[in-house]
Amino acid sequence: MNRKQFLKSIALLPLIPYSMTLKDLNKMTSTMSNTGKMPVLFLGHGSPMNAIEENEFVSAFRKLGQEIIRPNAILCISAHWETKGTFVTAMQNPPTIHDFGGFPQALFDVQYPAKGSPELAEETKSIITKTEVGLDDKWGLDHGAWSVIKHLYPNADIPVIQMSIDYSKPARYHYELAQELNSLRHKGVLIIGSGNMVHNLRRVSWNKLNEEFAFDWAIEANEKMKSHILSGDHQKLIDFKSQGKAFDLAIPTPEHYLPLLYTLALKEENEKVTLFNDKSVGGSLSMTSLKIEPN
Repeated sequence: MNRKQFLKSIALLPLIPYSMTLKDLNKMTSTMSNTGKMPVLFLGHGSPMNAIEENEFVSAFRKLGQEIIRPNAILCISAHWETKGTFVTAMQNPPTIHDFGGFPQALFDVQYPAKGSPELAEETKSIITKTEVGLDDKWGLDHGAWSVIKHLYPNADIPVIQMSIDYSKPARYHYELAQELNSLRHKGVLIIGSGNMVHNLRRVSWNKLNEEFAFDWAIEANEKMKSHILSGDHQKLIDFKSQGKAFDLAIPTPEHYLPLLYTLALKEENEKVTLFNDKSVGGSLSMTSLKIEPN
């Protein structure tokens, strides 16, 4: 605690219950304190099997975790938590959710015992004005979150909360909501969008799921998306339903695409965008991921 924080704490002493310890007081004044600006990530999570398989995608996730500033906490917007309304997980110990079927037992055996952060949940709720944010104590960490975060931080020693995607709202709503999260970047919070830019399970070529392969429309959509990302033309990405047949096939439902908009909405002027894992598998899934960071 620095001198300014100490003096502020002393000034508050008459208002603090006698039972509150010095440790509690220090936590109150230090939680969510300002830090250097954190990067923002969009991670193409692909198959849940990426959680336990070794491939170039998870190697890149591990490398990324070693390169970026170590966060105080993580806020993840996952494609796999859709709700009516917006919620954040607010429990101290979020369970590992195995929200899938038909995979080997080894995948169901994975646990990612990261702590939650009720403090970050409250902070997130307090800074959002666009909607009322609910505090959730039932969800936990779904595979859109833990299957990638476990590679960034394998020791599960960084608190993680999730924010849900309101399925009843249009893309612009999500983009504007995400912009209200910006102050968290200055408080040591790593914000991660987890989904896939191109995600059409109905057209997956299952015999090519473990090799690099993309249909022509998937290539077209992915290339246009990357062009708009790198040029900063977020408007076309927000208006994804008006971008032609390739986009329609790439985004038959929006839940895997919207986490990209949460990431892009947090990009500030002159920040650097880096693409990685820029490959497609199974014909209709792109693993393209990106990092936004201060220059």
